[in-house]
Amino acid sequence: MTNPVISPLPGARAGRDPSRAIKRGPRSMTPEAVAATQRERLHDALVHTVAEKGYANARVSDICTAAGVTRPAFYALFAGKEDAFLDTYRHGTGVVLRLMDEAYAAAGDWRTGVRAALKVLLDVLASVPAFAAMAIVEIDAAGALARERRTELLSRFSRFFADAPPVPDGLVDTVVGGVYATIYGYVSTGRVAQLPDLLPMLSYFMTAPFVGRDAASAELLVPAAGERVVAPCATSDTDEVFH
Repeated sequence: MTNPVISPLPGARAGRDPSRAIKRGPRSMTPEAVAATQRERLHDALVHTVAEKGYANARVSDICTAAGVTRPAFYALFAGKEDAFLDTYRHGTGVVLRLMDEAYAAAGDWRTGVRAALKVLLDVLASVPAFAAMAIVEIDAAGALARERRTELLSRFSRFFADAPPVPDGLVDTVVGGVYATIYGYVSTGRVAQLPDLLPMLSYFMTAPFVGRDAASAELLVPAAGERVVAPCATSDTDEVFH
């Protein structure tokens, strides 16, 4: 299976990525294109700033500096830091879910599909550690609305169990919560790069309640090998001035 391309994921690039400099002159960009580019740069800048400083210590001015975007331009797009965080979270998790959906749909059966979707999730988070820190850990500090959005996101993971054998009500939510808690433990302790190594164990955990221990044990025998997703365009910040 071909690994997905995740260039739209917030945090995969630096906010001041030179390829997104706003061009002025006869061939200048439309106002809509300028706003879209600034939003992308602010998404990336917010992810890196929050991952580095923590949500509580990340200031709008820090995010603007990392993006090369002025404060007036920031407030033309977002009501404030919380609004920018929620917009970035919504966009980033939407990207992750779309990639997981594609992996699941390409599989031939439920067990193969749920493992493929899980592999995408672990690989994507490992390939963009700043996004993992922002979306998995720092969301706790972003307020009640952010935590509500996380609850909504976790409920959407039930789609990957729609074709699973029937189980008692509430078990799917318990399984999803357990997977999330495990990922949280790794991200919060700086072990993001090790997330792909969890694939056999978490695959077992996700399938055993549905197919039994013997059938699920096969997941432990499958190595978490293969290429990991590599975030493209993950350039470092430059001193270029943006407008």
